[in-house]
Amino acid sequence: MGIIFQHIRLANFGRDDLEEIDANALVDSGAAELCIPQHIANQLRLKQLEEREVRIANGERVLVPYVGGVRIEVFGRQTVTSAIVIGDQVLPGAIPMEATDLIIHPLSLTLMPNPDSPDVPALLAMGVRPLR
Repeated sequence: MGIIFQHIRLANFGRDDLEEIDANALVDSGAAELCIPQHIANQLRLKQLEEREVRIANGERVLVPYVGGVRIEVFGRQTVTSAIVIGDQVLPGAIPMEATDLIIHPLSLTLMPNPDSPDVPALLAMGVRPLR
């Protein structure tokens, strides 16, 4: 599989007075959470919720800031999530990609809306039963 980049917009969900950030994100389905560099966390004035232990690609475990209230927009689809602050590249991560119902197309090496739900993101709630 090749390297995939995708334009995304990041914002502080609770601060409409702050500028949104356009980022050229490295699409990485191996990362669970959104990963952002420290300078983006600072620019968006994101609050640290706690520290999280993260295992990075070389197997090393590191403690990193875990921040909340990040709004992500891609292809007009939005979600609000938390992020780990690490590295120098924005990585969308599997959880935000699931929340916005995006898939990686293996032949064209692009990130795209799920063709089964082209207009609105669809989510799974298989264990949820209707209220009576």
